[in-house]
Amino acid sequence: MSATNNAPQPGGDYVLEARGLSKSFGGFHAVRDVNLKVRRGSVHALIGPNGAGKTTCFNLLTKTLAPTSGQVLLDGEDITGLRSAQVARQGLVRSFQISATFPHLTCLENVRVALQSAYGIAFRFWRSLRALDSLNDRAMQLLEQVGLKAQADVLATELSYGKKRALEIATTLAMDPKVMLLDEPTAGMGHEDIGPITDLIREVSPGRTILIVEHNLSVVANLCERITVLQHGEILTEGTYAEVSNDPEVITAYMGGVDDE
Repeated sequence: MSATNNAPQPGGDYVLEARGLSKSFGGFHAVRDVNLKVRRGSVHALIGPNGAGKTTCFNLLTKTLAPTSGQVLLDGEDITGLRSAQVARQGLVRSFQISATFPHLTCLENVRVALQSAYGIAFRFWRSLRALDSLNDRAMQLLEQVGLKAQADVLATELSYGKKRALEIATTLAMDPKVMLLDEPTAGMGHEDIGPITDLIREVSPGRTILIVEHNLSVVANLCERITVLQHGEILTEGTYAEVSNDPEVITAYMGGVDDE
């Protein structure tokens, strides 16, 4: 798995960068000239009021959308022209807002499928899942890491919403990401699930780089070292939570409530 080491990294201090990133839909500028640097080993949040361009920016970073102009760099390498599956194989892995696990596979089987993709093991759906038994030990380690070891043989569809998100984090970790992009990890959760998921993200963050889009500002305050605020598709400001939460422009931008795209 990814771990910190003392060897020089290709991208230096910043593992993910956007340079002059823009996206237009006709005459509408959804994202305009965004310059973003995500420091290696940090937890960085992308926030903003409704319609700020957070989701579009996330889609540009993960290559779900192609930019109108600008560049995306991963470890100093220009990945702007790559497809989403290619950047995932290079270590930029996104966990989707809507849980992306296989509902009728067990937790163990879900993580094994993610592992076989990460390890490049040929998998054909007409073959038995027993072909992936060699990955059981690593899969169980990941399930234990997210608190799901006891649910290894439980179908994903039978999990509570919070545990489904934990399983999704396990499948994301299975890809051994350089950068984990978490898209609204607490969206739709009751108060009782938000705390455990926040704690889980904190527990898996050491030695990893995480970029998170999150509308719950208490989660952002508890997790994130650096916060970038978007408004109308442009960066409004950036800093620590204390800095951005006391910025008059941010306060004005959020008046009327905090919501997401």
